[in-house]
Amino acid sequence: MSIDWFPLRLSLEVAAGATAVSLVIGVWLAWLLANKSFRGKEVLDALTALPLALPPTVLGYYLLVLIGRSSVIGRAWEAVTGAPLVFTWRAAVIASTLHAIPLLVKSSRAALENIDRAFERAGRSLGASEWRLFWRVSLPLARRPIAAATALAFARSLGDFGATLMIAGNIPGRTQTAAIAIYDAVESGDSRTSLILVLVISALTALIVFLANRLEQRRGGAVL
Repeated sequence: MSIDWFPLRLSLEVAAGATAVSLVIGVWLAWLLANKSFRGKEVLDALTALPLALPPTVLGYYLLVLIGRSSVIGRAWEAVTGAPLVFTWRAAVIASTLHAIPLLVKSSRAALENIDRAFERAGRSLGASEWRLFWRVSLPLARRPIAAATALAFARSLGDFGATLMIAGNIPGRTQTAAIAIYDAVESGDSRTSLILVLVISALTALIVFLANRLEQRRGGAVL
């Protein structure tokens, strides 16, 4: 019996999309939390970390309320596209994004807070704007830990299960990711498929973690 590789391919595509979105939102939130003081900063910090603490099914329920067909967002999406947002690969990207963002925010914030502020002060004295400082000074100095966090966010997105199952469903050939396909294979007694997918996902995740660790080690070597 041949292996259906669609779930793995979909997982890679969903993880790539979720990581791209998370990188933009996560680094922006990290910069905001690292450099600005404003009312509600502690609340925002707590909210960004909440997906790490909430059970996936709870997060999935909130997403159903937020983007389901009866929600404002869901109705607006369906009015524009003619199709619901839930139970699509896009919903899987949203679920994976919410799990990836906290990793990027925490690591990127720490990296941005630990850079030498003398470089930023020098840039300001030369008339550089905050936007230019971010792109030309802060981001290059923090690029390695942010890259490592991005790799870990990809790995986290690759294996998302609970929230993805609730808002994207388990539709073979459409929304069935590798994690859900493994669950299905175990439930149906297909040990061969589950074993192969588990080994592939494990190998990919181990490689990603290895690359993330190498990025962190190079950063440490550069400091010394």
